[in-house]
Amino acid sequence: MAAFNFYNASVTINSVDLSSAVTSVTLSQTADNLETTAMGDTARTYIGGLTTGNVDLTFNQDFAASQVEATIYPLLGTTTTVVVKPDAGATSATNPSYTFTALITEWPTLDGDVGSVAQSSVSWPITGTITKATS
Repeated sequence: MAAFNFYNASVTINSVDLSSAVTSVTLSQTADNLETTAMGDTARTYIGGLTTGNVDLTFNQDFAASQVEATIYPLLGTTTTVVVKPDAGATSATNPSYTFTALITEWPTLDGDVGSVAQSSVSWPITGTITKATS
């Protein structure tokens, strides 16, 4: 497996490309662990259950029109489409696109210390499935 320099991820929220403001992105999925162990079994057995996902993002805050604050602030409490890719280039087998609906549960409008870059970090649950495209 080839390693790659993770510096050019693509993040689009509600059809607005916010990639230039994103400093960190984590897309994770888990499946419920359902026990199926029955009488007579000598070891526990399991099957996968419902899946869930989460997207964690850190933005350099920007209050300009069509930027971070203007895009996300009005979405608080609603769901919106998010598209994440490892690289901003074309979608391919080596640069898959992940599309999902996130519930915008939080928006820290201001976060920072004296002399630091104003950033906003969020962790949003994914509602429904994640669609992976390779072309």
